[in-house]
Amino acid sequence: MPPRAAFSRTTTAARATRASMSADKPASGRRKAGAVSDLGALNGHLGYFIRRLQIWVFQDFIRTLAPLEISPAQFSVLSVINANEGLSQAELGNTLAIERARLVRLLNRLQKRRLIERLPSSADGRRHALRLTPIGQTTLKQAMALADRHEAGLLAKLGEERYGALMEALRDPSASS
Repeated sequence: MPPRAAFSRTTTAARATRASMSADKPASGRRKAGAVSDLGALNGHLGYFIRRLQIWVFQDFIRTLAPLEISPAQFSVLSVINANEGLSQAELGNTLAIERARLVRLLNRLQKRRLIERLPSSADGRRHALRLTPIGQTTLKQAMALADRHEAGLLAKLGEERYGALMEALRDPSASS
């Protein structure tokens, strides 16, 4: 499904008639390549549409950050470290829900690029305190400018009301229950 369709698909469009669907089938009964209009049971599953939206947003975000060679996960890590200088790897992993082994690989890549440093913690010698290097701060500043451009694009596509409603609902899903 093209990115635009993720936002514009409506229940009415998803309930296309059999006659219009059969026009897409050659005499052999096989469909032509491309998207179908009936998603079946998926039409009633919020999780499916949230996942489609997430894929579309991430694809755009990946393209936006590409000039800096920063992934969305790396951007998240740099942002949280910047906001919480000195936090531990465990705190970072818990905050972003990144499993330990994956986080270690991600931090190793960022450290190799000299974007972060791991310092011995003054509170506990077994843990590392994370902080951005000056290069990391500069890179994050550039990434934040690109991320702001990305968010402005989302706002323009969704409109203020839908954007605000999504942010409120997704920022803290437990608040609405």
